[in-house]
Amino acid sequence: FCRVDPYGFERPEDFDYASYEAFFSRYLVVLTRRAMKWSKLLKGNNSIQKSLKVKRYIRKGIPNEHRALVWMIVSGAQANMEQNPGYYHRLLEGEKNAKLLEAIKTDMNRTFPDNVKFRKTADPCLQHALYNVLVAYGHHNKSVGYCQGMNFIAGYLILITKNEEESFWLLDALIGRILPDYYSPAMLGLKTDQEVLGELVKMKVPAVAELMERHGVMWTLVVSRWFICLFIDILPVETVLRIWDCLFYEGSKIIFRVALTLIKQNQAFILEATNFPDICDKFKQITKGTFVTECHTFMQKIFTDPGSLSMATINKLRETCREKLLSQG
Repeated sequence: FCRVDPYGFERPEDFDYASYEAFFSRYLVVLTRRAMKWSKLLKGNNSIQKSLKVKRYIRKGIPNEHRALVWMIVSGAQANMEQNPGYYHRLLEGEKNAKLLEAIKTDMNRTFPDNVKFRKTADPCLQHALYNVLVAYGHHNKSVGYCQGMNFIAGYLILITKNEEESFWLLDALIGRILPDYYSPAMLGLKTDQEVLGELVKMKVPAVAELMERHGVMWTLVVSRWFICLFIDILPVETVLRIWDCLFYEGSKIIFRVALTLIKQNQAFILEATNFPDICDKFKQITKGTFVTECHTFMQKIFTDPGSLSMATINKLRETCREKLLSQG
């Protein structure tokens, strides 16, 4: 059995190869079929018009060979890169902020210690590309600079695009547009969205919301990493990439769909918890196992399980939650 997955991540000691093989042999058939459909859709040109067909295709998964290109196009990163030729390299050549460089350097070895491509011994070692992307981004978006969590996101982007400049523009699409205010120093957007999730759980899985309230468990304790790392290191790689396919196309509401599905699917299990540590532990466990590994079925569920979830609803909740947070100071 291969100890390292196709993305360079070492598999844990207790990895269940048998059920993974069973899943993957089925999934491979799906991937092959999708790849043929995508090749036909793209027909060698680099443009995709947003449409119901494209949305459907993206929800069913983008084949790995087309993933970087499709992410670039649908997120607006491609257009930004073309409008700013040479900008990325100018950022790397310009004046640097020593404090920013120090913060990024500190996190280099902490980024994916379980990935062979990010080791100092790897050739090429992706730490170099990661460092460049984060340094450029910190100087491009000074109000954000660098914040823990961004290293993992940039690292994933590098694994998929295999291209520094594209990773930089995709990071910009995520942090600058798709995720409102997640990585600013006050992290107001992130805190707001955790509260929004709490409100959505009240509406859609009230028993779990009631349990959390009864034991005084704040949402930020159990889901902050889901939001900060966009499910990296929380869910299996293939599943994370499928989530990101939709995130780049449909925006931040996908994060709520995933979170609600995890909670709803595991409602009975979560409700067995009888105390504070127990609840926290249950939330760790619901991100493991066959339900999350079978990414194809999982992705179908995120669009059916939570029911309707419009951007209008989310934005309304964001407004009230943000005001509440600001009034608490």
